[in-house]
Amino acid sequence: QVQLVESGGGLVQAGGSLRLSCVASGSIFRINRMGWYRQGPGLQRELVADITSGGSTNYDDSVKGRFTISKDNAKNTVYLQMNSLKPEDTAVYYCNAEGPLYYWGQGTQVTVSS
Repeated sequence: QVQLVESGGGLVQAGGSLRLSCVASGSIFRINRMGWYRQGPGLQRELVADITSGGSTNYDDSVKGRFTISKDNAKNTVYLQMNSLKPEDTAVYYCNAEGPLYYWGQGTQVTVSS
């Protein structure tokens, strides 16, 4: 089993920044990819960015150049640095870990005011 705990969400004005953190615990040796997803009001959950165990990254077009995913293996933590935030980035952000199974965190709310 893998447990994921997110933090760092909040309320920010458009153009501002936030950094989300996701700490993984448990059978983390089984993880080969971690990512951040988001789900806006009335919308489906969508991939924002992910990072493989080898460090390769992937971003949704809507966040390229504004968001950066990174990881600290020593801390078992994945980060999502979000800059130049827009009101349309408002969503619940979920951390995801992929191994033999998919694991999800509880989510953290990000609200961007115009």
